[in-house]
Amino acid sequence: MIRIELDAPTLERTRIATSPLWETVVGLYLLARDEVPWPYTAWAARAREVLRDLPDLGAYLRILPRSPDFLTPIPPSAAPTIEEELHALCATPASLVEEQVAAYYGADPPDWIRPFRDDPERAFSRVADALAAYWSGAMAPHWPAMRAALDEEVLHRARALAAEGPDALLADLHQRVIWERPTLTLVKQVEESFAAVDQRLLLIPLIFSRGTLMCSTDHPEVIAVSYQARGAAVLAEGRPRPRPDRLGILLGRGRAAVLDALSRPATTAGLAATLGLAPSTVSEHLAALTAAGVVNRRRAGRRVLYSLEPAGTALLNLLADDSARQHSA
Repeated sequence: MIRIELDAPTLERTRIATSPLWETVVGLYLLARDEVPWPYTAWAARAREVLRDLPDLGAYLRILPRSPDFLTPIPPSAAPTIEEELHALCATPASLVEEQVAAYYGADPPDWIRPFRDDPERAFSRVADALAAYWSGAMAPHWPAMRAALDEEVLHRARALAAEGPDALLADLHQRVIWERPTLTLVKQVEESFAAVDQRLLLIPLIFSRGTLMCSTDHPEVIAVSYQARGAAVLAEGRPRPRPDRLGILLGRGRAAVLDALSRPATTAGLAATLGLAPSTVSEHLAALTAAGVVNRRRAGRRVLYSLEPAGTALLNLLADDSARQHSA
């Protein structure tokens, strides 16, 4: 277990950010497993082909579990691009590397971390080039759908944070993240404890977090914790099917699929990516469902979030139950 004791100022400064770099790293951890679970299976087969041609990245992955946090830096903004994060990685100050290497290993660090201390410009450049190549082949094709799902996750969590506060947010984060004030516990095999005093808690939702839970504690101002985001099904092969035929007959297959997908709040872009429909088609379906009173829309910052009205939930449940009775008869 990793236990992080959060004081009141740190807890009140809880924020949420996405990180393509952290997403890439935990995806690499996932590839190290003998068996990759659904919905990552098909993605993993292709990603492993990309990884075979990048020996520098394999070496980086072997270093990561034993390395200081400078190899997986805090995201530089709330929604950085992979290019921005790799630039931040390459811009890591030599003084920070020396400080963290000394803190972790003393005056005689192991061979595998020494290049970052002795020739940081070259070491970071090699890692960044390998990560960029891997991103291009294994991550970029899936990133629009992943980004849409992550945007929805951030909107959902940000609304919960604003409406109910950080206690409620952390209590409902994930089954492997346990909140018992003042301690945030990450369910992992290692045993470590930290105290966060007058810092900021940064939560990073990751589609690939089944690879591992990540925790960054070396930054003087930020404690960062990753967790499994909803929406990993965007990586599954094929597209989700709409609810039983009765709903499709009533609404049309496309509109039924949109209604079914709103079992969790979503944006137009997120629905389009998940369902494989054009955004204009999704917008048309959402307008009709909203006019019918089964879906509601609300603005969250610059985005519009759609979710089910009670009537929409009842409609789904009624027709699903009716279909189940049909099949069991």
